[in-house]
Amino acid sequence: MGHQTPFLHLANKLANKGHKITFFTPKSVQSKLQPFNLHPQSITFVTITVPHVEGLPPNAETTADVSFPLQPHIMTAMDLTQPHIETHLTNLKPHFVFYDFTHWMPSLTKRLGIKSLLYCTGSSVMIGYNLVPARFLNQNITEFNLMEPPPGYPDSSIKLHSDEAKLLISLGIRTFGSNVSFYDRQVIAFNEADALGFRTCREIEGPYLDYLHKQYNKPVLSSGPVILEKPNSVLDENWSIWLAGFKTDSVVYCCLGSECVLEVNLFQALMLGLELTGMPFFAALKPPSGFATVEEALPEGFAERTKGRGVVFGGWVQQQLILEHPSVGCFITHCGSGSLSEALVNKCQLVLLPIIGDQIMNARMMGNNLKVGVEVEKGEDGLYTKDSVCKAVSIVMDDENETSKKVRVNHAKIREMLLNEDLESSYIDDFCNKLQEIVTEKN
Repeated sequence: MGHQTPFLHLANKLANKGHKITFFTPKSVQSKLQPFNLHPQSITFVTITVPHVEGLPPNAETTADVSFPLQPHIMTAMDLTQPHIETHLTNLKPHFVFYDFTHWMPSLTKRLGIKSLLYCTGSSVMIGYNLVPARFLNQNITEFNLMEPPPGYPDSSIKLHSDEAKLLISLGIRTFGSNVSFYDRQVIAFNEADALGFRTCREIEGPYLDYLHKQYNKPVLSSGPVILEKPNSVLDENWSIWLAGFKTDSVVYCCLGSECVLEVNLFQALMLGLELTGMPFFAALKPPSGFATVEEALPEGFAERTKGRGVVFGGWVQQQLILEHPSVGCFITHCGSGSLSEALVNKCQLVLLPIIGDQIMNARMMGNNLKVGVEVEKGEDGLYTKDSVCKAVSIVMDDENETSKKVRVNHAKIREMLLNEDLESSYIDDFCNKLQEIVTEKN
């Protein structure tokens, strides 16, 4: 879902410019995405039946439907949809197909005379660090060399810690559907695309986009930040009433995305860190591994000690509306691209708590490069503590702290830039013009 949602946001922007879009998605996902289709006359959903694969529970259609170890089976099921997709594309004859993990898509589109664009929902910072040809040049990827950026990378301050590099390698080499490794799936997807696209703007990621252009020697397009439109709905009454009981900018909101499942020790460290701040907090988290509910995983006595100033909720919440609420002054985020784009256009201060993959690179860019947030410190074992969580929150919430002052100024500048109405429109226009050039160029 974290990948399909930004594709729909882009589809809305393109449809607003007069383009027709067909959106392939599983049936269960269409019902979730349909309310966000702002141009139903231009955006048509086509439901794809996800084949059952041994090892998957019944009716599993997306990674959100399964635990992390079962995600490769979802990718295997997706690979089996290729004949179905090919039939649709043969009938539709589109100018472009936008895709991400579907490594077989560019060879299919070439066969059908269609252009392919890998629209990456992760950041160019992460792709430039992990997946460019320079990373693989004359060497195998090891924990040691992955701790340093590849040759020519724009920012030497962005690095991986030992535990992060080790985890990334283990994820990269694991089979990720149809006997293809995660690394190979992505390398093929990037190398064989006609063009690469990113949901960002050059004001933030310009040097990294230029680096990718040099590395891949193909067009690298930026769609702009693709700011979400204001939702038509209002914040659920129970949350709006609860938040209204606190002062402006006083509440710490914590959410680590729709698919993050923490180990119980990290879940409890996060809870105790929130308690330690002494500030009101609203944590929207999935139950940790091995627990059915968030309530049964809370530290002993936690609920009683934080009664009246803290909420821990295990379900889905309206994050966009929560971040806009005047009482929310701090956002502890896992640094997923979607959450960061929502956070940067709001005034709440950012505490960066990356868990895995591109979240780590995003956190380093936000903390080290742009300096719009403070990353939670972790030990050599890669684990944070209640004290490190509390420390990061305390820094950004103290408007007299020198680090906090700099972060606030930098965040305000980026927020103003992103909310400039002309910025996004000009990016989408340029994006469309470059797509037109690619379609019309001679093969």
